[in-house]
Amino acid sequence: MAAFKFSHPYLAGTRFAAFAHRGGELEEPENSKRAFAAAVAMGYRYIETDVQATADNVLLVFHDDELSRLTDGEGDIATLPHSEVRQARIDGTEPIMTLEEALVSFPETHFNIDIKSDLALEPTLALVRKMDVLNRVCLASFSDRRLSRIRDQLGRAGCTGAGPRDVAALKFASWGVPFLRSRCHCAQVPVSQYGITIPTRRFIAFCNARDIAVHVWTIDEADEMRRLIRLGVNGIMSARPSLLKKIAQEEEVW
Repeated sequence: MAAFKFSHPYLAGTRFAAFAHRGGELEEPENSKRAFAAAVAMGYRYIETDVQATADNVLLVFHDDELSRLTDGEGDIATLPHSEVRQARIDGTEPIMTLEEALVSFPETHFNIDIKSDLALEPTLALVRKMDVLNRVCLASFSDRRLSRIRDQLGRAGCTGAGPRDVAALKFASWGVPFLRSRCHCAQVPVSQYGITIPTRRFIAFCNARDIAVHVWTIDEADEMRRLIRLGVNGIMSARPSLLKKIAQEEEVW
């Protein structure tokens, strides 16, 4: 598997992008500093994560809208001040990182940041500009509207993932059906959607020819990791980073 030379610095020099999904939530506390440190110690250059904003616009590395599933706290993050949210502990032990803390603590790490709410959008854009980290962040969202706002503000300097409209545009276009043009740098896709297989050799070739990397989420089984690597995907996101590393090494793409 030869390295595809993508133009954005986020992807430069990467033969295969192995992502620790939420830091590797099946092996360490989800989206915690401990999880990120464990992934980095394993040799991971890429971490997939999420960002929420508190009522006073502090950006947190956290997936859910509210605290109760993952922490010993309760309440909707968007309605609480950071002074209160910071008391919560992931798995009862790990503090919730701010996005700035994550970027400072892991200065060599590339982050795929899923912006989970409208409230978090503008503060995230302001932070990545202030910290001058556009070369090592990819901003993603399941909201096409948020992604459009990101692209309008950052231009091609900002690496962005694919939203639902982007994925549809790329899939239809790979079949030769004219559709809306995508402005994403990374097509981060599930294996299938609405009964349609997304990452095929044709889809990957179509995206790569247009300077778009294909990353597949969230893959936690060895056989499926092997199949996708042999298919030619440009990266995999997994909640089991130790397994993904093992398979990637065996497939000689690590």
